[in-house]
Amino acid sequence: METVNIRTTTKDDIPQLFELMNQYIVDFYKCPRPSEDSLKKLINHLLENPYEGIQFVAETETNRLVGFATLYFTFNTLEVKRMAFLYDLFVTPNIRGQKVGERLFNTCLSYVRENDYSHMIWETAHDNEVAQKLYDKMRAKKQVWLNYEIK
Repeated sequence: METVNIRTTTKDDIPQLFELMNQYIVDFYKCPRPSEDSLKKLINHLLENPYEGIQFVAETETNRLVGFATLYFTFNTLEVKRMAFLYDLFVTPNIRGQKVGERLFNTCLSYVRENDYSHMIWETAHDNEVAQKLYDKMRAKKQVWLNYEIK
């Protein structure tokens, strides 16, 4: 088992993070592959605009990225504070079971708490039982809100 370090994304991570995000989008979620330009623009946008969001990566001692998490920021009118939306949490299949997802989650949560955000929210698919077990382990509470979407 390799040692894995969790840290904030840097520009040097873009090539590997691009590949990792493609694996997440295409292989895990079965969505169409985004253009290289659009996905790299998103990564760069977050690096250049940390007020809008931040990404964390899981990196092995051999400098290989094996996971990432993305937080986007918005406002909570009810508490008059900023809040975070955990949009992505992904670990490569070969490293799962080594608590890397838990460490990425905890890094996001620590960031939210250290920066005095009101809270962190996220959603997961009804059938993603692995993710739900992690969230239950983290003592997260299922909410009663319904999600709607229009495209």
